[in-house]
Amino acid sequence: MKNGIGTMSEPKHRYDADLANRIEPHWQDFWESEGVFDTPNPAGALADDSHPRANAEKKFVMDMFPFPSGAGLHVGHPVGYIATDVYSRYLRMAGYNVLHPMGFDSFGLPTEQYAIATGRQPADITAENIGQYRAQMKRLGMGYDNRREFATSDPAFYKWTQWVFLQIFNSYYDEAADRARPIAELVEEFESGRRPTPDGRAWSELEPVERRRVVDGHRLAYVTEAPVNWCPGLGTVLSNEEVTAEGRSERGNFPVYTRKLKQWMMRITAYADRLQGDLDSLDWPESIKIMQRNWIGKSRGAYVDFASYAGDIRVFTTRPDTLWGATYMVLAPEHDLVDRLAAESWPAGIPEQWTGGYDSPAAAVAAYRAEAAAKTDVERQADAKEKTGVFIGAYATNPVNGEQAPIFIADYVLAGYGTGAIMAVPAHDDRDFAFARAFDIPIRQVVSDGGEWDGESAYTDNVEGVLVNSDILDGLRVPDAKRRVIAHLEETGRGEGTTTYRLRDWLFSRQRYWGEPFPIVYDETGLPVALSEEHLPVTLPEMDDFSPVTFAADDADSAPEPPLGRAKEWVNVELDLGDGPKTYTRELNTMPNWAGSSWYELRYTDPVNPDSMADRANESYWMAPRTEGAPGGVDLYVGGAEHAVLHLLYARFWHKVLFDLGHVSSREPFAKLFNQGYIQGAAYTDQRGAYVEASEVEERDGKFFHGGEEVAQEFGKIGKSLKNVITPDGVCREYGADTFRVFEMSMGPLEDSKPWETRAIVGAQRFLQRLWRNVVDEETGEVTVTGDAPSEETLKAMHAAVKGVREDFESLRMNTAVSKLITFNNHLVGLESVPREAVEALVKLTAPLAPHLGEELWRRLGHGESVAYAEFPVADESYLVEDSVTYPVQVNGKVRGRIEVAADAGKDAVEAAALADEKVSGFLAGKDVKKVIVVSGKMVSVVAK
Repeated sequence: MKNGIGTMSEPKHRYDADLANRIEPHWQDFWESEGVFDTPNPAGALADDSHPRANAEKKFVMDMFPFPSGAGLHVGHPVGYIATDVYSRYLRMAGYNVLHPMGFDSFGLPTEQYAIATGRQPADITAENIGQYRAQMKRLGMGYDNRREFATSDPAFYKWTQWVFLQIFNSYYDEAADRARPIAELVEEFESGRRPTPDGRAWSELEPVERRRVVDGHRLAYVTEAPVNWCPGLGTVLSNEEVTAEGRSERGNFPVYTRKLKQWMMRITAYADRLQGDLDSLDWPESIKIMQRNWIGKSRGAYVDFASYAGDIRVFTTRPDTLWGATYMVLAPEHDLVDRLAAESWPAGIPEQWTGGYDSPAAAVAAYRAEAAAKTDVERQADAKEKTGVFIGAYATNPVNGEQAPIFIADYVLAGYGTGAIMAVPAHDDRDFAFARAFDIPIRQVVSDGGEWDGESAYTDNVEGVLVNSDILDGLRVPDAKRRVIAHLEETGRGEGTTTYRLRDWLFSRQRYWGEPFPIVYDETGLPVALSEEHLPVTLPEMDDFSPVTFAADDADSAPEPPLGRAKEWVNVELDLGDGPKTYTRELNTMPNWAGSSWYELRYTDPVNPDSMADRANESYWMAPRTEGAPGGVDLYVGGAEHAVLHLLYARFWHKVLFDLGHVSSREPFAKLFNQGYIQGAAYTDQRGAYVEASEVEERDGKFFHGGEEVAQEFGKIGKSLKNVITPDGVCREYGADTFRVFEMSMGPLEDSKPWETRAIVGAQRFLQRLWRNVVDEETGEVTVTGDAPSEETLKAMHAAVKGVREDFESLRMNTAVSKLITFNNHLVGLESVPREAVEALVKLTAPLAPHLGEELWRRLGHGESVAYAEFPVADESYLVEDSVTYPVQVNGKVRGRIEVAADAGKDAVEAAALADEKVSGFLAGKDVKKVIVVSGKMVSVVAK
C-alpha cells in the first residue's frame, strides 16, 4: 500500500460502494491492530504514559449498552451509537482523553426462553449474539476501546455485581446521618445500648437468632413476603414493567396474578429524598426528571386514624383539609384488618348493591378477594369505567366529626401502597365520585370556589379553594385549612403531619436460571448468610434442564420453583464462613437483569482489575466531579427515554450506596443524559390488519402490494413486531458505512424520531463523492490539491464552517453540522483549484462523521499519523466579521423591504438607507413617518400614519 488503500491497482478511482467496501475494512483493521482508540488510565494495567492523551483533560462518553439478541442490529439501533462515536472522535481531536466504551447487557429472560425452545445453553447463544453485534459495530466504524468490553454474564464481571450486592446487604440506612453505614456499626449501637431493640429488651437478653432477625430488618437488601406479579405460565415473578395493562405477561401473553411470596427486596425508599433532591444538579432532559419525581411521588400530608372495633385504621392523605367530606372508607382486599372487621351478618337497612348479592360479609369478602387476586397491580390502578367493591359490614369513626363511615374493600386500593387504606372524599376525587355513585354513598362538598357546584361530577379544581361544610375550617383557604386540621389531629391524638412517597422498595428476585446468582447462603436457622469476597464469583451451574417449572396458566395458587433447585450438588455446599465448616443451602433465585446495568459505568473505568471493582485512582479520574457542587459521573450518557424510571433510578440508588460507603467519588452516576429519538420504518398491514414483511412489499403508482394484494402503509418503530426490520449490513454493502453514518446523522435533530427512507441516502453519498473529488482525480487517482493560499472568500467560508461544526458537535446537533460541511464542500467544488489548507480543514471536520474516508484522504494528503489524533480546527474570529448586514424593514409591523448596509454603519445611515429603499419609500408615499426604530444588526421598524 502506498499512501492509502485506494492507490492499489484498480480499474477506477471513483468513490462508490465498491471503493468504500475496500477502504472501510482496511481502516477498521488498522484501528484495531494499532489500538488507535485504546484509552489510557492513570493507574493499573491500562496505564500508558506514552499515550498522546495520557495527561489530557478527560471526557467519559457512554451509551446505554444493548441486549444482544439473535436478530442483531437494525438501522434504528445505531443512531445513538453513531452520535456518541462522532462526539467522541471530535473530543479526541480537540485534545481530550476520551473514554468511549461498549459492552453487552447479556442476562435476561429472552435469551433463556430461546435457549429452552432450542435446547441450547444460554451462554452459547449469548456468545454468538455478542459476536454478531461486535462485527456489526466494527463494520459501522465505531471507535471503542475494545479492551474495556465486557458482558454482564461474564463471571469476571458479575463477580463484582455480587460484590456490590454484598455492600448493600451489609449496610443499613442511618436516618440521623442521612446515609448508608456498615451493618457492623448498627450492631455496635445495639450492643452498647445507644440504640434500643424493637421490643425494649437489652441486646444481651436476645437469643442469637433474635439478634440476627433484628439486624436483618434494617439491611438495605432484605428478604420479606411481598405482593408480587406471579405468572404461572412462565414459572416466574415479573416486574410491573413486564406486565401489560391487561394483566398478562409481555412475553407469552400469559395471565399474571398478585401473590404474596418470599422475595429479596432493595430498600430504595430510604433514598427517596436524595434521589429526588439530587435531580436538580443533573443536566438531564426535564421530561425525565419529571418522570422520576412522579415515580418517587413525594407527598406532604397527614396520617389520620379512623377508630373501629378491630383497632385504628390509619390512612395517609395529602388533603387532610377534606376530612369533613370523607363519607366512606376503602381498604385493599389484602389489608390485615379485613378479616377482623368483616361482620357476621349484614347490618339492617343497607343498600342492596353494598352486599354484592352475597348472604354474608365473609362470603362477599372471600369472593371479591378471589376476583382481585386475578388482577395485577397494573390492572387495578387502571382507570376502569366500572368501579367494583363490596361492603364488609363494618364502620369506622371519622375523627373530626364522629360520623360512622362504611368500610368497603375495592381493588383500586393496593396493600403495597401507602397504608393500604383510604378515606374517600367523593365530592373532590373522580375515582371516589364514580364509586360513590355506583354504591349510593353520600357526597358532600367541602371545598368551594365561591360558585355553585352542579354535583354531576367531582369538583377537582380545588387546590386554592375555600373550605365549606367543615366546622372549624369553614372560611379558611386550603393551605391554612391543612395546617389547622393537622394541628387539630395532633392535639387530639388522631393523626400527625408526615411526608410519604409513591416509590416502593425494589423487588429483586427472579425465579429464573439465566441471571446473576445471589452471593447468599442459608444456615440451619433459615436466615440469610453473606458469602465472603474470597467465595466470589458464585457461578451458575451447568444444567441440561434449566427450564422453569410452569403451571397451568390459570393456577393462581401455584408457587415458584426456581430451576436452580434441580442442581442439588450446587445447592448444598460446605463452607467455612468463620465459624467452622458447615453445610449451607444456596439462594435459588437469581438477580433481575437490572443488576449489572446498575453499576456497569464503574467497571468501564478499570475493567481488567482482578482485585477490586475499580481502582480508586482510575474511578476518581473518570468519575469525580471537576467543580465544587457538581454531581460528577459520566460526562455524557446517551440512550432511550424508556429507561427513565427503571434502569436510571436503580443505577442512581446503587451509586449512592457506594458513595456513602466510600467506594466511589461521585454522588451521581450520570452527569448529563441525552435521549436520542427513534428511527421509524414503513410497515404494512393486509386486509385482516396483520403485518406483512415490509421487504416483500412493492410500490406501484403510489399504492403498495404484497403478493398481489393491496396493503396499507403506516410508520412505526422499527422492529420484529411490525415486520419492518432493515439491517445496517445491507445498507453498508450498497452504500458504505460512512454514507450510512452521515445519512443517519443528517436525518434531523438527534432527539427527534424520524422516518427511514432508503432513497434519501443518496444525498449523503453525493456529499462524500464530491469531497473525494475535491482531493482525488477520479481518472488517475492522484491528489489534486494545490499549495496555493486560500482566497479571502475561501478563508471566510472555511472558518465559518469550523466555528459552526465545532459548536454543533459540542451540542450534538449532528444534522446541522452535516449541512455546514456540505455548504463548505460545495464552495470548494466551485473553485478552479482546491487549496490544501482548506481541504485539510474540511477532511478533519468531516472525519468524526465519516472516519474511514477521513483516514483515507488524510493519508493520501501525505500524513503518517491517524486523523483520529489530528488537531481539530479552531476558527479565526477575524474571518467571521461580516462586511455587511441585511436589515428587514418593517412598516407598521409588516416587512416591506430589506436593505444591505456596511456592518459598521451607524444608526443614522441605517435609517436613511431604510427610508430610501424603493419598496419602502413607495409604500410610505403620502404617509406621515412618526418614528423610526433601528435595532442594531437586526431590524428597522417604521411607524407611519
